[in-house]
Amino acid sequence: EVQLVESGGGLVQPGGSLRLSCAASGFTFANYGMSWVRQAPTKGLEWVASITTGGSTTTVADSVKGRFTISRDNAKNTLYLQMNSLEPDDTAVYYCSLGPRSTYYRNQRGQGTQVTVSS
Repeated sequence: EVQLVESGGGLVQPGGSLRLSCAASGFTFANYGMSWVRQAPTKGLEWVASITTGGSTTTVADSVKGRFTISRDNAKNTLYLQMNSLEPDDTAVYYCSLGPRSTYYRNQRGQGTQVTVSS
């Protein structure tokens, strides 16, 4: 059974940083491109970042470019999202997504972790 378990969310002030983690199990993690997506209150699902199987290629949304970094550790079956210079508009539930950007809207996701950026 595929399991994706996110952690690392919380309340942070504007300008602060958080690192999200996603522990993956139930499939061969190293064989899959992975993504992060988010959903803010009253808004639809938004793609945030993706990474290829080996981690050599990453892409991020324009809204987070220069502030967020996606990475992975295939030995630990873990996906990461380093978030710096957080802004109130980054407030959302963040989900680990099994699959590439092209299918982000229907990829299997974890339960999510809440990120709240507020002073």
